[in-house]
Amino acid sequence: MNKAISAAPRALDLAREVLSIEAAAVQALTQRIDGRFLRALDIILSCEGRVIVSGMGKSGHIARKIAATLSSTGTPAYFVHPAEASHGDLGMITAEDVFIALSYSGESEELLTIVPVIKRQGAKLISLTGNAQSSLALAADAHLNAAVEKEACPMGLAPTASTTAALALGDALAVALLDAKGFGEEDFARSHPGGSLGRRLLTHVSDIMRSGERIPAVAQGAMLSDAVLEISRKGLGMTAIVDDARHVLGIYTDGDLRRTLAKNLDFNATPVSAVMSHKPRTITAHALAAEAVQLMEQYNISQMLVVDADNKLVGALNMHDLLHAKVI
Repeated sequence: MNKAISAAPRALDLAREVLSIEAAAVQALTQRIDGRFLRALDIILSCEGRVIVSGMGKSGHIARKIAATLSSTGTPAYFVHPAEASHGDLGMITAEDVFIALSYSGESEELLTIVPVIKRQGAKLISLTGNAQSSLALAADAHLNAAVEKEACPMGLAPTASTTAALALGDALAVALLDAKGFGEEDFARSHPGGSLGRRLLTHVSDIMRSGERIPAVAQGAMLSDAVLEISRKGLGMTAIVDDARHVLGIYTDGDLRRTLAKNLDFNATPVSAVMSHKPRTITAHALAAEAVQLMEQYNISQMLVVDADNKLVGALNMHDLLHAKVI
């Protein structure tokens, strides 16, 4: 029998057990969100410098992730390796900074070596350990308890549940800070301009709309044949109907055209104003492109006219423009 197949039942059971143990470890943390957590929160909110996060080994990897999460959610932070800190990198830490030290045992020699220097400089110390009576916990201005009942590793040796708990506690701290600072979606997008969220939140209608000669529009006295030709020329599946001052009076779309064909009207003798849709959905140029997406989805339409404060036509766009700009 194939060894992989024979091992499959045990592997699945073990995987489920690992997830159950780690989920229980994270769930247990909810009972420890108390005044000590608020103390750590207040220390960081009062910080006039930056947040430095540090840890050795697997705790170091978690520390890097916590620093990255803090930075991306409005709390400037960076990771410092404790061994390198004791060989010169401590020079970047000032009295205005906050130092977050991660060590499950709370007895990491590399961290304990630099703690006296950090305290002497006047920086605040927050510890995140699995032992509230450890040297690191007792030296801290605020301690976050990330203790777990057991590791998910069958041998109880590899940091598994403990690192998951530490990471979750760091996320809880970052999100609480985010909320306390009023850090919103647009703030998040500014720190992630290259991602899909940045495109969605920082792109305005003016950035992607058709303008100038590319806007499909006919005068209110135009015949249906003129409107159909304009739809075909501009390729947006619609045309605006405007007065002499470019105020939007209505819209005529591909859907309107299909309905018109069923009426057997004379396209050369019927004014488009007689069959146009009045009061079309419009949007302003300074609105976010994401708002245009929301309106199109809400009203089940695939194109929109862009107007100014006086309802004058300044642009047009359709769903394809939003797709091309990767807003959706």
